[in-house]
Amino acid sequence: MKNIVILISGRGSNMQAIVEAAIPNARIAAVLSNRADAAGLAWAAERGIATDSLEHKAFGSRLEFDQAMMQKIDAYQPDLVVLAGFMRILTPEFCTHYSGRLINIHPSLLPAFTGLHTHERALEAGCRIAGCTIHFVTPELDCGPIIAQGVVPVHDNDSADNIAARVLAVEHQLFPRAVADFVAGRLKIDGNRVRNIHHQASADALLA
Repeated sequence: MKNIVILISGRGSNMQAIVEAAIPNARIAAVLSNRADAAGLAWAAERGIATDSLEHKAFGSRLEFDQAMMQKIDAYQPDLVVLAGFMRILTPEFCTHYSGRLINIHPSLLPAFTGLHTHERALEAGCRIAGCTIHFVTPELDCGPIIAQGVVPVHDNDSADNIAARVLAVEHQLFPRAVADFVAGRLKIDGNRVRNIHHQASADALLA
């Protein structure tokens, strides 16, 4: 059984998708947040999952917060730490501590549009497709080895909100599958590439 700790900052819809997937041999050990009022904490607690929060504004530096969060995470002996809408830029110390067992979902087809406002930027660039990327986290923002990507079309007269909703639906399919692949030992990092050593399905793009 693999222990999974999920970090959120809001309602945690991707966290909910992972929990509801009931992944074999996976135990959601805890859901943690940098905001005590994150709606996803209440959702998880209602389902008997341990929850906790740590307000980042109470710390003098990003590193101090990360060190305190690492202590909370490590109390659950995680095999995997999942960033599911955790809106914090992580320090190199945090990323290194969980190297190879820290994954994130980003709402763009990386390496395009790292950072924020991805859908607005995709529209401004005239993109005809958008999507999401699940990747291992490294100290360089949104640049870790890619596990899986999901693709959606960009229609004429689309708004950023339209695209966001379309991408989110794909995220909810792709993220639990990637977690399941990690838990089953199917993912292998080869340099800056991730290989699924048993099957390719989770690495194939989804077209919605």
